[in-house]
This record gives sequence, structure tokens and C-alpha cells, in this order.
Amino acid sequence: MREIALHILDLIQNSIAASSKKVFLDVNEDEEGYFVFRICDNGKGMSDELLQKIRDPFVTTRLTRDIGLGIPFIAMSTEQSGGHLTIRSKEGVGTTIEAAFLRDHLDRPPLGDLAATIRVILATNPDLQFIVRYRYGNNCFEFDSLAVKEMLGEEIDFSFPEVYLWLDAYLKQEISKVRNEQEAT
Repeated sequence: MREIALHILDLIQNSIAASSKKVFLDVNEDEEGYFVFRICDNGKGMSDELLQKIRDPFVTTRLTRDIGLGIPFIAMSTEQSGGHLTIRSKEGVGTTIEAAFLRDHLDRPPLGDLAATIRVILATNPDLQFIVRYRYGNNCFEFDSLAVKEMLGEEIDFSFPEVYLWLDAYLKQEISKVRNEQEAT
């Protein structure tokens, strides 16, 4: 995949497929010289046996095909850019994935459209509590879909065109604000 945001989308779709009701995404553009993202979910988790094999493209839990390329692709991408991929999981508890890319490495993919990734996840998964923290330096933006629903009303639907457009503008504004504040320092 050409953008980190697409890797994030794919991995969160895995979390949702694993029956997660709550997913936390933490993106840090500069964590001690690394671009790092973490996805933590409360899905069904993986057995130790599956966890040991998960980087093999011919290992998948999907029933629709015999190949799973998401984890192998992100592992390759992190390694090519001087980083690493760490996966921790426990059956019945959930999974945490940490992908670290050397921030200034020539082969590090660009972040891409993180706001679009967040919007798609929210619009297509109305029952998911999705918490996002985006950091760059000392600047931070946090978003919690449950808190937004409580503030705007439980009947809020992130797929409604008006809400979807508002969400797009809001996320882009807040992510841009974090980046601009960091670049100004």
C-alpha cells in the first residue's frame, strides 16, 4: 500500500472482523525519530499459534480467500523504512499492533488521508466506539466517537451526508492544526 492511512484502514477492518466493539488508534508523527501508529482493540484476539504465523501471507482467518496480505505488507513496509512491527494478542481480550517507521527514512510511505480513513470507519461501523489520538511533537488531537454521539445525540449517524461532510472538515482542521503548531515550533 502506498499510504500509511490505507494500512491503518485495513488493520482496523481486521479488528472489526474480530468482533471489536472498541478500537483505539494512536498516531504519532514523531516518537523519538519514528513515525508510529498503534491500534488496540477489544476483539476476540488470537491464539499463540496464530500469532506466531500471522506474518505469513498464506495464513488468514478469512473464509472468502486463502491469502492474507495486510500484516505481511505492513511488516515489509516498516522493515524497509528502518522500523518494526509488533503484534500482541490474547484470546478473548484483544489485539495491539504497533507499526514504527523511521520518520525521515526515504522509503517511509506518506501518511495519506487519515481523515478519510477515520470517516470511512465511522460511517460504516455505527456501533463501534472509535477513539483516535493524533500527535506530533507536544501537540495532540483526540476524537472519541462515543463522546461525539453523547454530545450531538445518540441518533447521530456518521454516514448522513451533512454529518459526513462536517466530520471531514473537522478532522482535517484538527489534524492540520496539530501539524501547523508543530511546524511553527
